[in-house]
This record gives sequence, C-alpha cells and structure tokens, in this order.
Amino acid sequence: MLSVPTLWTVIVINFLALGLVWAYVARAYPKFEAARYWTAAAVLAAAGAAISMLRDVMDPRFPLIGGGGLMIFSSWLACMGVIRFYHRPVSWPAAIVHSLLCSAGLAFFLVVADNMPMRVVIYSLAQSTPILLTLPLLLGEQNGRENPGARLAAIVGLLLLSIHVVRSGAALLGYGGAITAINFNGLQAVMILLLVFLAMGWNFACLLMAIERLRNEVADLALLDDLTGVANRRHLLQRLTEECARSARSGAPFSLLLIDLDGFKTINDTHGHAAGDACLKHFTLMAQTRLRPGDMLARTGGDEFCIVLPSSSLREAAAIARRVIEVCRQDAATCTGSDIPIAISIGVAQWDRDIGEFPDRLMANADHALYAAKKNGKNDFAIHDPAPPLSPELIEALRKFA
Repeated sequence: MLSVPTLWTVIVINFLALGLVWAYVARAYPKFEAARYWTAAAVLAAAGAAISMLRDVMDPRFPLIGGGGLMIFSSWLACMGVIRFYHRPVSWPAAIVHSLLCSAGLAFFLVVADNMPMRVVIYSLAQSTPILLTLPLLLGEQNGRENPGARLAAIVGLLLLSIHVVRSGAALLGYGGAITAINFNGLQAVMILLLVFLAMGWNFACLLMAIERLRNEVADLALLDDLTGVANRRHLLQRLTEECARSARSGAPFSLLLIDLDGFKTINDTHGHAAGDACLKHFTLMAQTRLRPGDMLARTGGDEFCIVLPSSSLREAAAIARRVIEVCRQDAATCTGSDIPIAISIGVAQWDRDIGEFPDRLMANADHALYAAKKNGKNDFAIHDPAPPLSPELIEALRKFA
C-alpha cells in the first residue's frame, strides 16, 4: 500500500510538470488567456499538495485545511480556464466564496468534530462543482464545430466525477478499511492515483483543445481576405463547388452576383492606394447590411467581389442586387468634402442544369452579365439571359442549309 507522503510526492511532481508545460504555452501565445488560468491551476495544485505533505511533521490542521483549500481553488482555476477558452465571463466571487466555504467545512470536521469521511465528502464535492459547471460547454458545439479535445475533457470530467462519488461513498460506508490523516487504506490510495492520472488526462485534453483552436484559426485565415475580412477567392471557389454539387443533386437553384467597383483605378491614381483600400472596406460593410443570413460575400481580387446566394432564384438575386446598388447610391449622395463616392456594377447569374458541377461556368455567366451592366452605363446591374434553345424546326433548317 502506498503511503500518504508517497502519494502527495507524486501529486506535487505531476502538477509541477503540468505547470511548466502551461507556462511555456502561455509565454509562447500571450493572447491565449486560458493558458494562464491552467498554469496558475497547476502551480496552485502543486503548492497545495506540497503543504499537505507536512501533515505528518507538524500539527495536521494547517496542512489539511490550507493545502486542501489551495487544491480546491486550483480546480476552480482549471475550469475557469475552460470558460475563458470559450470566451465566457468567469465569476471570481463564486470561486472564492465556494473555496472558502469548503475550506471552512474541512476545518469544522477537523477541529470541531474530527470526521475523516466527511472531509473526503466535502473535498470531493468541492472538486466536482466546477467540473459540473463546465461540462455543458465541453459537450456543446462552438460555432458549428466539434473540438476533439473538448470531447476528451468532457469524458475525463465525467470520470473524475465518478471517482469522487465512489471515493465519498467508500469513505462514508467504511469500505476498504479505516482512513486517517496520515495513512489511507488501499482503496482510497488507488482512487487518489486514479484522480492524479485523470488530472493529467484533463490537462492533455485542454492541450488538445488549444491545438485544435489554433489549427482552426490558421485554417480560417487561409480562407479570409486580409484587407476586408470577408471570404477570399479560395473560399469562394470551395463554396461554389459545394453549392453546384448540391444543386446538381436536388435541382434547386442558387444565384451568384459578380460585383466590380466602377472607376476604382481612378480612385487609386487620384487619392492613393490607402484611399482605395478604405473604399473597399467601406463597400464591404455596406454590402453586408443588405445580405441575408447564409449569403456569402467574397473578394476575388482587386476591386472585384462575389456574393453567393444559396437557394435563390434569379428574381430574388436581382432584388438583392438592386438593394446593394441602392445602398451605394444613397451613400454616394451623402458624400461631402474628402469623401469618395462608390459606384458599382453587378452581374447576376443563376445556376442551371447546363452548369452542372462546374462553378467556373456560373462565374463566366455572371461575368457576361457584369460586362453588359458596364456597357449600359455602369452603376447598375444586369441579368444573364442564356440564349433560348433552338427549336427542332430551326435545327432541321440549318442542317438543310449546311
């Protein structure tokens, strides 16, 4: 059977190692706030375990109450790190008050009524409460994405809760033999080792959460335009390919708007590229106010933009094009002084069976319509009107003529 000092030594070494890992992560990624919470949690847990080791060399009241209180608060810090990972506000008063109340409970059942099983119950309850509060976050999806690390953390959290329940029940019912502040029975020693192992698993899961978050951020950056923050050409082509494949299966239409800023070269030549960039950003903000949830605005390069309109007919697409044109006209009418009016031309095209799963054909159709809008005087939109199919009589006449 492992002695209590041996168990606490294992716990101290374990949490010190975890603290070093999280300290490195926090230093390498200063904006990753959760890492600071997890660093503090590991260091505080190591300090609490080190203090608890003093129970056999001095009056055990201070090591048991002080060390236990620090380890309880370290659990709150670990779970607060998860909460900040999901950008939710943390409640310091709740963590502090809960830790103090549980420490007071430990003190009561040590000083007033010495009862080791009740101390085990209070400590287990104190450790379990913050885990219960974070489980909904770990089990839910964030921004439509699943995080494998969060799933692992949820599993580890449930296992931790189970061990705490079993440990409390065994202590209350006396299974495994007597427990003292200096020596644990074999069953309690095994469960404490399991808790240490699961604590390592929790931290490993949090590390996986961080890696997945960073991977997603890098992937998102690869699909966004640096200047305007909307989708870039790569993202647009991915979305168009998906929409074309979906429409090819279902036959449901969708539409595309191809937009070009009129006279953009003149803006750059007259006012400078900084003014041109400001115009692109301003147009992006205006256009987004006229789009629906699910529509995607993308910058394809220079002064060209595209808007993907899922499940939209040509008439619906024309209505949205008209709204985008109108907001630009209204904005141009209010320009004064150094303000630069923005005018745009839009080509509107709809997916059909001839396009199939080839998004470049749809973009070519929208480009033809854009050319027609430019030819008609700019600052307007035009709709791609595919040539009607030849009648069988005309085809037969052409064959005879040939």
